Amino acid sequence: MNISGASTHTIFAIATGSVQGAIAVMRVSGPESGKILKALCGVLPPPRHASVRALTYEGDVLDHALILWLPGPRSYTGEDSFELHLHAGPAIIEAVAQALVHLGGRPAEPGEFTRRAVQAGRMDILQAEAIADLIEAETQAQRHQALRQADGALSQLYTGWAARLRQILAQQEALIDFPDEELPPEVEGALIEDCRVLAQEMQAHLADERGEIVRDGLKIVLAGAPNVGKSSLLNALSGQDAAIVTQKAGTTRDAISVEWMIEGIRVRLIDTAGLRETEDEIEAEGIRRTMQHVEKADVLFHLVGPGDETPLLAPHAVKLRTKTDLTPAQGGELGVHTQDEAGLTPLREWLKAHLATLMAQRGTPPLTRARHRAGLQEAQQHLTHALEASWPEVRGEELRLAMQAIGRLTGHVDVEALLDTIFGQFCIGK
Repeated sequence: MNISGASTHTIFAIATGSVQGAIAVMRVSGPESGKILKALCGVLPPPRHASVRALTYEGDVLDHALILWLPGPRSYTGEDSFELHLHAGPAIIEAVAQALVHLGGRPAEPGEFTRRAVQAGRMDILQAEAIADLIEAETQAQRHQALRQADGALSQLYTGWAARLRQILAQQEALIDFPDEELPPEVEGALIEDCRVLAQEMQAHLADERGEIVRDGLKIVLAGAPNVGKSSLLNALSGQDAAIVTQKAGTTRDAISVEWMIEGIRVRLIDTAGLRETEDEIEAEGIRRTMQHVEKADVLFHLVGPGDETPLLAPHAVKLRTKTDLTPAQGGELGVHTQDEAGLTPLREWLKAHLATLMAQRGTPPLTRARHRAGLQEAQQHLTHALEASWPEVRGEELRLAMQAIGRLTGHVDVEALLDTIFGQFCIGK
């Protein structure tokens, strides 16, 4: 799936968003860019040098603007482009937009500039997604991660895997199509081992949840029996009066979620309905939803009161002893109470340490989106099927499907590159 195709329209859009400011940047890209810019300011300014020019159309001065002429392919989209740094008055923006339309431009569709950059090979799909993440970044961790991906860290990893898959598949195709060639007998064993190693690397990458946590936030679920202190803890940790706290059991009947920051990571803290046997239809529905949150939690705290030895809700649950101002936690248990800030300190320190361990830097960049996870799961599954295949032809097809799944992540599945590998490595057709 090579994304390609020449653009036939010249597009424009305000690149500085809808927030009122002193300057508005109008971005223009497409084959008519040079002609349009010359019509607006008389002559084309030197490439990549800012200059102030009067913009005129049909004898009317539209604005005195800072101009940047960016001829392709050294531009964001790879096409001839220019930027107009306008005074941000709505009347000026409207007048310039109308002039651009009359001169042959059209308003850009959402994401069209970046789409053209991908089509021109200026970036791949992974880098384009990183640009969107960078624009939406709300935390420093999100900013760092998006910049790393935009610089190509994730693309290099997946491109490297695709190259290794291409090599494995080329060897497999040679074994299938040219059995009479004098190929080393260990070729098949080596390609199977290479396939196994690659599948293991992908599995390890899939197990790394750092990127999705940074992008989407860490989901922390508070679960346990009624009146064990879940709502009080939610309010105390978040500093908000978000949940109703009473002595009556069953007050919380649906999940209550608040967001706050820990060590630069966005955290979503969820208070859930108390777990107990009930005949109340609404409360029972709340308990059912609680169990859904329990299954999907990144961190699950099972809150238990003094003297409560209820078994943990799930294998991944962390026991959190509440009301330790009344009865201290014993035997290294994690304890908490909400009477003062000191009662929250052990839990806050545990969360900081857990996040530090979770987000520790590793050798490979983490995946960041559900699309990446789905694509890699598909590729890893095909590799597993290839290892299980007893027929070389079946193994070859599974390897081909794995390579296509990886290629869809970056937007490149190059059949010609595979043929080059096959015919370049083996003396076929001699």
